[in-house]
Amino acid sequence: MNTGSFDPFPEIVEIVRETDAWLHVDGAFGLWAAASPARRHLVAGVVGADSWATDGHKWLNVPYDCGLVFTANPAAHRASMTMQASYFEGQGRWVRDASDWTPESSRRARAFTVYAALRSLGREGVADLVDRCCELAVRFANGASELPGCELLNDVVSNQVLFRFGDDETTNALLTSVQESGEAWMGGTIWDGRAAIRVSVSSWRTTEADIDRTVAAFEAALVAV
Repeated sequence: MNTGSFDPFPEIVEIVRETDAWLHVDGAFGLWAAASPARRHLVAGVVGADSWATDGHKWLNVPYDCGLVFTANPAAHRASMTMQASYFEGQGRWVRDASDWTPESSRRARAFTVYAALRSLGREGVADLVDRCCELAVRFANGASELPGCELLNDVVSNQVLFRFGDDETTNALLTSVQESGEAWMGGTIWDGRAAIRVSVSSWRTTEADIDRTVAAFEAALVAV
C-alpha cells in the first residue's frame, strides 16, 4: 500500500498451484486497475487466485465500511460464514440471505451505496476515475521531485506516491507543516526503516489545481523549516 506496486501474479499463481494452498489477493486499491483499459495489464494473471477483496470507500468514494469480496468457490465462502439457528426465518428458504456471506448479523445495507455508485459512474466512469487519479498522482510526483531535497521512493504506477526529504526530522516536520496548513492532508509512514510521506489520490473531487496547491504547500514549508 505504500508504493502502489503490483506483484507478478502469473508467477505467484503458478507457485501456489503446486501446493494445496488458497491464494487470496488483497486488492484494496490495485484491483480497480482492471477497470481501466490503460492499466489492466497491471493485474494480469490475478484471475488465477481463489479469492479477491477490494474497498469501495477508496476509488468509489462510498462510506468507509463498504468492502467487497469475490471468490472462485462460493460454497466454501458460505460454509465459513453461515450461522445456523432455528429462529433465522430465511434459513434455507431465501434465494440469498446476506447473513450467510459475512461475519456480521446486524449491519446496514452497504451494498446499496456501492451499487448506486457503480450505476451512476458506469463502466466508463469508473475507468475515467481510476485513470484520472493515477494521472494526478504522477503530476504530484513530478512536481514534488523538483523540490529541493525531495526523494521519490517508488515508481508511480497507480495512485500512490511515496517520498521523503533528507532526514527523518525534516520529513516529519514538513509533513506536519502541510497538515496543519489545511491545504492538504496525507499520512506519514515508515519505508525501509526511514520516515516517509504517502500521498494517495482517490477522491473524485481532486483536481490538477489541488495537486499544484499541495506541491506549493510543501515548497512553502521548506522555506519555513
